[in-house]
Amino acid sequence: MVRNFVLMASCAALLAVAGCTPAGKSVTAGDGAVNEVPAPVVAGTERGSPVMFRIFKEEGVLEVWKEGKDGRYGLAASYDICRWSGKLGPKYVEGDRQAPEGFYFVTPGQMNPNSSYHLSFNIGFPNAFDRANGRTGTHLMVHGGCSSAGCYSMTDPQIEEIYRFARDSFRGGQKSIQVQAFPFRMTDANMARYRDDPNM
Repeated sequence: MVRNFVLMASCAALLAVAGCTPAGKSVTAGDGAVNEVPAPVVAGTERGSPVMFRIFKEEGVLEVWKEGKDGRYGLAASYDICRWSGKLGPKYVEGDRQAPEGFYFVTPGQMNPNSSYHLSFNIGFPNAFDRANGRTGTHLMVHGGCSSAGCYSMTDPQIEEIYRFARDSFRGGQKSIQVQAFPFRMTDANMARYRDDPNM
């Protein structure tokens, strides 16, 4: 009994430092797992046209940008992030509960419709820049459930729409989706306000 308790405590500790660890296997975005989820229809775009995501930590916003028929990207949807953890600045080490900043890429294999956080996708941290600078971390997600230990967490209805945007774009032929995670909107005023920040 003591052995089982120690084993359970060890597992709980591992989960606590691993970030937003998903349950279940990762499956591709085109497997039909969430066919019932409606996707917003955006004027001037095709359902399967490419998308990209922008995250602004300080403002607490995730934006979906979608390619129009003219080849230009336009803002398709904007969502208030339900919760993110840590502070402004990049993620450095596994277990710091810091939501990452940087440019990342999501492929179909990073989509997880079987997540314990309703739906999720791994943003691809660490990228090459993170690895070159010794940054570590796993299971950094955008997911539902409104609970964060280093992830960007949305409400379940929000993640359904975001997930469907991604899945439709993969079905349309997009190979990877860029995720741009910023500490704040890069305005002149914000750049001046944070000019003395050590992360600048």
